[in-house]
Amino acid sequence: MGYVVLHLDKSPDNEVSMTAHIARTKMPPNAIPELTYLNEELVEYPEGVSDRTQAINHRLEHAGLTRKIGTNQVRVIRVMLTGTQEDMKRLVQEGRLKAWCADNLEWLRKTFGTENVVSAVLHMDEATPHIHAAVVPIVTGERRKSREQKTDEPNKRKYRPKSMGRPRLCADDVMSRVKLKEYQDTYAVAMAKYGLQRGIDGSKARHITTQEFYRNAIAQQQNLQDNIGELLRIEEEKRKAVEHATEQEQTARAELDRTAAELNAVKGELKTERLKNSVAEVGANILDGIGSMIGTSKSKQQEQEITQLRQEVAARDETIEILQMKIQTMQADHRRELTAMQAQHAAETVKLTTQYQKEVALLKTALSKAVKWFPYFREMIRMESVCHKIGFDDKQTAILLKGKPLEYGGELYSKEHNCKFAVERVTAQITPNPFDKRKLQLNIDKVSFAEWCREKCERLRQAFQYLTRSQRNHKYG
Repeated sequence: MGYVVLHLDKSPDNEVSMTAHIARTKMPPNAIPELTYLNEELVEYPEGVSDRTQAINHRLEHAGLTRKIGTNQVRVIRVMLTGTQEDMKRLVQEGRLKAWCADNLEWLRKTFGTENVVSAVLHMDEATPHIHAAVVPIVTGERRKSREQKTDEPNKRKYRPKSMGRPRLCADDVMSRVKLKEYQDTYAVAMAKYGLQRGIDGSKARHITTQEFYRNAIAQQQNLQDNIGELLRIEEEKRKAVEHATEQEQTARAELDRTAAELNAVKGELKTERLKNSVAEVGANILDGIGSMIGTSKSKQQEQEITQLRQEVAARDETIEILQMKIQTMQADHRRELTAMQAQHAAETVKLTTQYQKEVALLKTALSKAVKWFPYFREMIRMESVCHKIGFDDKQTAILLKGKPLEYGGELYSKEHNCKFAVERVTAQITPNPFDKRKLQLNIDKVSFAEWCREKCERLRQAFQYLTRSQRNHKYG
């Protein structure tokens, strides 16, 4: 057996934010927007009251209070009712959730008074179905503090006792320690037939507030976003490193091309030098012969110049070999770094892909569960598209998807007849298809929309024929 969950909390002054949370005008991070249409208001508001905050003020204004409400007084008590998550899902699968809601509403009214329970909303768009109730603490009878402070002191000043039947606003009487324990006991008795039992009396477990829950959820979400941002930053750094390495490779290739061009130029010069050397040698031989004949020293001077040129050519050849070795080393280092970067980038890509696939699988699992738990889930999505095509806006479509009747005036479009029908006031409602209970259909004035369009077209055709006959009779009459 699971446990009942009953939590009461005194409200601060402003209830606007809680009303926005309950009415889903401000969507909390743990809610599923696609399931919000399943939420249901269990208490009907008085005429002229449109939301939970107005209902609280309406009760306070019409309760017959004679004293002015203080700025520090508690105007409403928030009550949250649910059970263990597995047991609540079981009640949904067994089709007993509606009966559970009715028994919760009966317990609230019996415990706090029918008029004091001004709002009760069933939330189905979170992990565990639950009810948020608003109780205005209007009480009658003797004051609790008056009972506790009774004394027989003879000299104590006595005041005229106030009427015990007069209503008054007092959250302390409703939230006394004795009554809080009594609420837990009676609520467990009311929920026993659903397989839910009371929690351990005197347990030290602490309730986590909604603000704490959202704060933790936002922190976890922020951590996830930080991790994703860090991964994207690392990936961007890897991409820049690869681009930098590519630029270095291009620079090295350009340097290699320039070196090869210089090498070819040096080779050409070397050939030229060798040819010059050959010519010089021939000239030297001739000069030696001439010198031997004329006795001059010019041949020795030319030999010295040729030796110097040869030394310069040898030094240039050595420089070219050193440059070639450096280029080969740079190319090997670049290939090694590029391979390592590509491997790391591939690993990061696989990791991100795996994380994305897990998230997609979780979404698919949630969608399949929604289709399994809610038989009309697919039909609701189809009917939303049908309503939008016919001419209803989002707010009107939301009312229709809840199965409630909608008073409508305007234009209704029929794709089958490619025509818009102007209506002043009709009643639209979505109901199960009488011929196929697994499907839904849209009714206009309790007639299916397709049949209603055919009747409209037939009336227009008859009116057109009547008008044509009248004009013909008038012409030839």
